[in-house]
Amino acid sequence: MAETADALRTVAHNVRAARTRAGLSLDELGRRAQVSKGALVALEKAQGNPNLATLVRLADTLGISVSALMQGPSEGRVRIVSAEDVAPLWTGGQGGEARLVLTTSGPAPVEVWRWRLEPGEEYPSHPHPPGVVETVSVTGGRMTLVVDGTEHTVEAGQTATFDGDTAHTYRGAGTAPCTLIMTVHLPPGPASTA
Repeated sequence: MAETADALRTVAHNVRAARTRAGLSLDELGRRAQVSKGALVALEKAQGNPNLATLVRLADTLGISVSALMQGPSEGRVRIVSAEDVAPLWTGGQGGEARLVLTTSGPAPVEVWRWRLEPGEEYPSHPHPPGVVETVSVTGGRMTLVVDGTEHTVEAGQTATFDGDTAHTYRGAGTAPCTLIMTVHLPPGPASTA
């Protein structure tokens, strides 16, 4: 519970700081990101529980990555993160989940996500800014990756990559849960994910 409260305070601080840097009022950020002003006020007060879609819309509008909204101060040269220590940013109706484990630093950061999708469970994602490239490595089970309306089956041991600037969906396939590691390669400069 304390970790969740700490994470929410970090997001609140980062959203407020990015909004201020961008010179946006709460009303303008809400209009552009399609998030209610009330939800933004609550978020900046570290209240509420923003979902992944809201965080993605805010990050896209603010010109930063989702991970930039989630990360606190740097912890040093080497960072080791256990997926179980990171709260899920998305939880599916059948028990699937997505966790943003970490983001590399540098001019073109890479986000590392761990996903679990139950059979038939899916997460649709809106297009990201140009230059975002996603890579999906299935470690167990099978998934259907839908990119720009075309379905692609990705089995355990296979990796797929695609430009994230088109609509895409991740769907669990088969009879067992699908586990995967997704990397999101952000172009130099501001971008967003998931």
